[in-house]
Parts: sequence; C-alpha cells; structure tokens
Amino acid sequence: MNIVNGKTGWVEVICGSMFSGKTEELIRRLRRAEIAKQKIQIFKPKIDKRYSEKYIVSHDNSKMISQQVADSDDLYKNVKSDTQVVGIDEAQFFDEKLVEVCQKLADENRRVIVAGLDQDFLGRPFRPVPELLATAEYITKTLAICMKCGNPANRSQRLIKSDKEILLGEKDIYEARCRNCFKPVKD
Repeated sequence: MNIVNGKTGWVEVICGSMFSGKTEELIRRLRRAEIAKQKIQIFKPKIDKRYSEKYIVSHDNSKMISQQVADSDDLYKNVKSDTQVVGIDEAQFFDEKLVEVCQKLADENRRVIVAGLDQDFLGRPFRPVPELLATAEYITKTLAICMKCGNPANRSQRLIKSDKEILLGEKDIYEARCRNCFKPVKD
C-alpha cells in the first residue's frame, strides 16, 4: 500500500476465512505503525472472549493490547483525539454502523485497519464486511489451507449443526475449507 504524507485518512480491510491470518496481518500492520511512532488504538467486540478480554490474539498467539467495546458507537466514543491509527478486529461481530464509523474516522484523517470474516458458515457474505470492502481504499484477502485437501481455502466450515449465525468457537467447531471441500452444515 502507498503511504501518503499529509492530512489524509483511509480504510484498509483484511478479510478471509477462519485460520487465514487476518488478525496476524492486523497485528503486523499495527506493530509497523508503532515503529513509525504513530499513536494507535485497537478495538474488539465484547462478544469475542475466546482468547482474551484485554488483547487481540492471533491463532499463532501473537497479541496486542486492545479495548473491548459494545458496538460501533461505543468504539467511536472511545477513540482518543490524538489517535492516528485505529485497529478493529472481528468486524463481523459489529453492527451495520461500523461502515459509517470507519468512514468518519478516515474522514478525520485517521488510518483505519479492519479485520474480519467476509463469509459466514454458509458461505454467504458476512455483514458488515462486504460493505466495508466496497468503501475501503485498500483490501487484502487472506487464504487459509483446506483441512481436507491442502488447497487454498477461503471458507469457514462449521463442524457442528446450528442455525445460529454467530457461534463462537475455534478448531473444535470450525475448519478452513476450499470451495470443493466446503459443505455447509445447518440444523
């Protein structure tokens, strides 16, 4: 991506399936911003307590301190006036207003880096990530490795039956799958 000097903001979206390295990439970019002595803040939704309430944590156990927020409005209210880079993890667990909040932050000359699933357990677009993709300046799609055949995977296979759109879990409930090996499981 191009770094632009001067007063301008933008939105970067990192999307993909589970186990594809989205949070790892988010952490990498935020660490680089810290090296550049930029003031960063990181947010995650309160619903996600899988690894830690105080950190965003990747599957390889990289982590950075973060703040849990209830929703998009809460996120916006907690951004400090001197923050230059805003990191947001698990975008799919936020409300639809996240798109508006990200745009507002970018319009305030901030760099906004958002990571989230782009597809749900049925392979459908997982909102609000599709809307973020449509409005972002930069997009990175990460791929995992299919747990069945080893091909590149862009889907999150739910291993148990449930109609809940949001069902928090890890390797006990989900696997990365390619297009051919993905078989949606509903109740």
